[in-house]
Amino acid sequence: MQGIKIYRAARCLVLMVLFFFAIAPASRAADEGQAGNSVQLMESFAKQATKVEDANVFSDHKKHVIMFLMGVPLLILILITGALGVAMVVYGKQVFTMHMIFAGLTVTLALAHVVTGLVWFYPF
Repeated sequence: MQGIKIYRAARCLVLMVLFFFAIAPASRAADEGQAGNSVQLMESFAKQATKVEDANVFSDHKKHVIMFLMGVPLLILILITGALGVAMVVYGKQVFTMHMIFAGLTVTLALAHVVTGLVWFYPF
């Protein structure tokens, strides 16, 4: 049994060495052929990257509109959260769960609004 296991391991090792020597020269030749094309390849990637960056750029007006469209629901959520808080404290209503839900939504939208504003407008 030990002899069969050693024979199989040796056969696998010999096959791996043969594949290495058979594949290595072909891959080395392919690398040498592409060395001249690497500069052209990098230039084409650079051109494509500038095209993609130009396509993804928002105008300042569009950024302001998006920030405004995020700010309006944020203001509404703040007013609702405040009204629910007043209803609990002044009028004794049992709306704590709704108050906490709206507070969570308000904080989430406020964080998204702040992050968007910092990413787009931080350097002014």
